[in-house]
Amino acid sequence: MASISRAADVPEPTVYRLFSSKVGILRALLDVSIAGDDEPITVVDRPSVATLLDADGVDAVLDGFADVTTSINRRTSEVYDVVRRAADAEPEAASLFADIGRQRDQGQGQIVRTLHRKRALRSGLSEREASDIVHAIMAPEVYRLLVHDRGWSPLRYQQWAARTLKQQLTAS
Repeated sequence: MASISRAADVPEPTVYRLFSSKVGILRALLDVSIAGDDEPITVVDRPSVATLLDADGVDAVLDGFADVTTSINRRTSEVYDVVRRAADAEPEAASLFADIGRQRDQGQGQIVRTLHRKRALRSGLSEREASDIVHAIMAPEVYRLLVHDRGWSPLRYQQWAARTLKQQLTAS
């Protein structure tokens, strides 16, 4: 906190008042990174997400979802890793990590419900199984593995994710 205080040129008590803890700073960094700005609008309520949920074709929904998720992963990858590692040792970080997972599940669930409503899920595939597939394919850890560790470009990842979601979830 002292280093942040010095770098921001504000008194340390101000940093504590604004963020309360190191995890509070991580939470604020994640919020801004996920959204891409500091507007108090959830990802689900953003116009880009509303547009993809209302898209006519299944391809447009899944292409848009892969695009939004790739953008979020590009912005959050490093902070997400810090939170994931801190969650092993710090209960407050573990709670933040769990919150991130719940928010991701809610957002991904909307995609699955949209596909179900459009009667686009592959025959015999339950919403629960579809949610599990989406959760696995779109996990931040998979993005990190392919983009950071294996050297894929974010565009290659995005195209792969969209194609894989279509193959796994839909009949086409």
